[in-house]
Amino acid sequence: MRAKGIIIAGTGSGSGKTTVTLGIMAALLEIGLKVQPFKCGPDFIDPTLHRLVTGRESINLDPWMSGIDFTRQTFVRHAAWADIAVIEGVMGMFDGGDSSSAALAALLGLPVVLVLDVSSAAESAAAVVKGFESLLPEVGPRGVILNKVAGERHLELVSGAIKKYCRAEISGYLPRTLNFHIPERHLGLHMGDEAPLSPEAVKELGRTVQQRVDLKRLVSPAAAPDIKLTLVPEPAAPRIRLGVARDRAFCFYYQDNLDLFRAAGAEIVFFSPLDDELLPENIDALYLGGGYPELYAESLAANKKMRQQIRKWVESDGPVYAECGGLMYLTERIATGDGQTHPMCGIFPVQARMGRQRASLGYRQIRLLDNCLLGRAGDILRGHEFHYSSINEMPQEIKRLYAVNNDTREGYSYRNVLGSYIHLHLGFSPRAAACFVENICP
Repeated sequence: MRAKGIIIAGTGSGSGKTTVTLGIMAALLEIGLKVQPFKCGPDFIDPTLHRLVTGRESINLDPWMSGIDFTRQTFVRHAAWADIAVIEGVMGMFDGGDSSSAALAALLGLPVVLVLDVSSAAESAAAVVKGFESLLPEVGPRGVILNKVAGERHLELVSGAIKKYCRAEISGYLPRTLNFHIPERHLGLHMGDEAPLSPEAVKELGRTVQQRVDLKRLVSPAAAPDIKLTLVPEPAAPRIRLGVARDRAFCFYYQDNLDLFRAAGAEIVFFSPLDDELLPENIDALYLGGGYPELYAESLAANKKMRQQIRKWVESDGPVYAECGGLMYLTERIATGDGQTHPMCGIFPVQARMGRQRASLGYRQIRLLDNCLLGRAGDILRGHEFHYSSINEMPQEIKRLYAVNNDTREGYSYRNVLGSYIHLHLGFSPRAAACFVENICP
């Protein structure tokens, strides 16, 4: 099965690839093409912005975290319906090892369009492009989009040098005067669900791209790798009802994980720890994902009925899987860093404290030390960790079920609860979703 796609990469973080990607998506939709968005790497935030612009779920493509075969299958399964798949890269083009934009381009056989911030350069920009072409020639950028161009003379100098010394074509440019801004905070840009961009701003960005980027030339190098579709996680007949916390405070979920749970026989039922007082009816398990509980700690604390519901569920041995923000919600309190602390569910006898600096960042591989909701002792799972909060030392009577590749023991277990700071991507071990369902409904 074939699916056409391009990868929008950057020279580094802050080069403007998110703005360019959103503009390209908006512009392609405006001219009538069907666009499927993707995000290279483990990021949760950019995909929500893609969804805001396209109306489609944006899917993470991460070869290290979810495995090579799963990544290839995920790409073609989600992109086959579209005229073009637009994949936003991660950091700089070669950053991220096996999950870099360059590695993904090589894996899928897709062309790369490089976003180059030229605000502080002219002819020297050609040396940057030349370097990106020569480092790994087989995946060198086919096109370049110049960002923050000061004017016509600046454009002539930059594009002239690139045309003289480089193979990549100039696909277009965005002016320095572009009035487009996405609000930021400690974990990155604001989520698309928070509507940080007005429809007018998105439309204006799309118009700017249409005027200054040659869309036909941009799309023309798009490749269509021939990938045999073998893994199709179609929803199975429901065996369990899985309550998934999803609202402004709990919004970090890999779409593939939800799809894998459905394929294993889980009916997904969303609920809001912020707004709902009761858990969904007739559920068999809970999934508390990551997000921003620290931003909504006061409101989460004020919803005493929901906190009581969750504690009652846990004490009656109800199964719970909690990641990062979900783990924080299960602690005794969250200290938000402004001198305020707010009571949470009190399942784990520790306090989560927000820090001013990043507490942890990176890919994680874990080995299960004992049988649990997600598998059997010895099973290997992979994921990613990124947070500014930390918890004080967990008491020894709380079991640790994860042996992590950073020489730590994690995966805290109490009764039928499994909590961790690590966001797992079940694509690396799809059996984990089936184990989850089978542990609840043998």
